[in-house]
This record gives sequence, structure tokens and C-alpha cells, in this order.
Amino acid sequence: LLFCQYGNFIDDLRLYVRGGAGGMGYPRLGGEGGRGGDVWFVAQERTTLKNIRDRYPQKRFVAGTGANSSVKALKGEKGKDCEVHVPLGISVLCDDGKQIGELNAAGERFLAARGGLGGSLATNFMPCKGQKRIVRLDLKLIADVGLVGFPNAGKSSLLSKISHAKPEIANYTFTTVQPELGKIMYADYKQISVADLPGLIEGAHANKGMGHKFLKHVERTKQLLLVVDISGFRLSIKTPFRTAFETILLLTKELELYKEELLTKPALLAINKMDLPRAKDNLNELLKQLQNPQGFLHLIQEEMVPANTLEFKDIIPISTYTGEGIEELKACIRKSIDEEAEQENEKYRKTKLLLLQTSE
Repeated sequence: LLFCQYGNFIDDLRLYVRGGAGGMGYPRLGGEGGRGGDVWFVAQERTTLKNIRDRYPQKRFVAGTGANSSVKALKGEKGKDCEVHVPLGISVLCDDGKQIGELNAAGERFLAARGGLGGSLATNFMPCKGQKRIVRLDLKLIADVGLVGFPNAGKSSLLSKISHAKPEIANYTFTTVQPELGKIMYADYKQISVADLPGLIEGAHANKGMGHKFLKHVERTKQLLLVVDISGFRLSIKTPFRTAFETILLLTKELELYKEELLTKPALLAINKMDLPRAKDNLNELLKQLQNPQGFLHLIQEEMVPANTLEFKDIIPISTYTGEGIEELKACIRKSIDEEAEQENEKYRKTKLLLLQTSE
């Protein structure tokens, strides 16, 4: 179960890129050859890495050669640029894994390989070759809110409930598990995007199951929404049963082991399946534990205890089955996102003020 195939979703791709060579110079008349074309990555909506792989199975992108200098045109024309449309949320890495750029908004451009100079006096009228390299495109979903939870917590049903039962599923098709993107629409037309990141499992940080493949998508979301089954969770016969409280600690631990900064993101907690018997008692118990987590840490093995606990801005009991708490959850998500945006603006205003004062 844990090693389900990734289907035809791909979130990284290696490409060969080469700028065009310059054109020949014309020594007798001092003519300059045209510069070679450049290879650009351009972020575009509704594009996937799979599209690129299917359309260009060779995965080679070479720009045009600059025109030679001639009697008719002493300055040769520049070679044709090569533009590669890539999805939003792409990090561009060198072959050694070092990040050299990223593209997050439609229309953003990244120069992947520069064209060579044309032949001129400086180069003894001999043209230069274009830059060539192998780059890796690494995709991370961009969303306002990332749903985080173990399998069966009800994340998919929650996504379809909050985004009007027809989530705008982006075209990330895993066969068994899909990071789905839904949009919550509000009465004033504000939209908030929510990504359902497929179920984490214990040990995901160590790359078990889908491990890093999914945790990296959490990095790009502005806020986290943890979804937990009030009656607890058990992955399989071989793994121990976990209460809702233990589940929250385990999820926190997985995020922390992957990247501690994830725990600094604003987080909300949705307690699902409140329609089940004994849910109210379990909820009271859980709230007590969350108010004083230190007092209950003895209940679980030491290696499961995270160094830092997540601070939840809100805890909302819900049932995706009956619809209880769904509207309240949507309102909390909105409030949380708006508060963050306000803080960002405040920071920006202060920085601007400081700049103005220092420049005076």
C-alpha cells in the first residue's frame, strides 16, 4: 500500500538546454556576426511537466544560430530565441542540485542558456558557442492553504465540501493519490486555493512511501490546515492505533523532521468525523490535551515527540458527512489568510517608510 505508483504525474524533469552559436564576422569590412539566440523558461498557467515531456521526448532545447555578417548586412541578425513554457511553482536547479532560479507567477521568465557572441574584432571575427547545460525543473504546488493529514482523515471529502463539491482539480493525475487543487469561493468573489496533499505516513520525512515527494509541496503553501480524525487512526494491522492527540503530534513531528521552518507557518486544525459516536467526549479530551500538551507527552514514545508543538490559530470541529462546521471552517480560513496579508502589507509599509527616511 505504501509504495503506490506515482501514475503519470511528474514533478521533476531534466532538460538539456543550449544557447545558439553566434554568426561569423566579416573581417574585410569589420562586420559583426549576429548573437546566438537564448533559451528562456516562461511560466504559464495550465501547463504541466508531463506536457513538456510528451511534446519534446528528446528533452533538448536549442536556440537558433546568429546570422553571418555579409556585404548586404554587416551586422548579422540575432538567432531565434527558444521559449519553453513551464508550470507555475517551478524551481530551476543545476545538475548538481543547486537552485539557480524559480518561476511562481504567470509570465515570469528565466534565462536558461545564453546565446554565444557573434564574430567581431574582439573575437578575431570568429563566433562563440552558446552556453549549454543540463537543468532540472522541480515542481512544487502553490496554494494558499495546504491540507495535511494521514490517509483516511477525510481530506479529499473536505476539499470537495469546501470548494462546492467540484474542486477545480488541477491536472496532477496520480493514479492512486492526487495532490488536488480546489478553490474556495466567497460571496465577495475572493478566491482561496487549497491543495489536498496526499496522506502522509509515519516515517514520511525519511522518504518512506511518498515521503519527500509530498512534503516538498507543503513548503509552497502559505498556511497549513491539519485534518485529524477525532476517533483516531490506524494505518494498517502492523502499525499501532493512534489517538487524535497522538496523530497531531506525529504530523507535527513529520513536518519538523522534514523542515523545521514548516512549523512557523500559520496553522488551523480541523477535527473531522464529529458525526461518529463518542465524538463529543473525544473532543473534550483532545482539547484538554492540546491546552497542556506537556502534561500528556508521557502517553507516547519519546521518539515521536516533536521538539516544538504547532500553535493553532483556530480549532474547528467538523463533519464532512453532515456538513457540520464547514461554513465556520471556511470563515476561519478566510480570516487567517486576510490577517496574514495585512501583516505582510504592514511589513512592506514599514520597510518603505524606513527607506524613505534613510534616503532623506
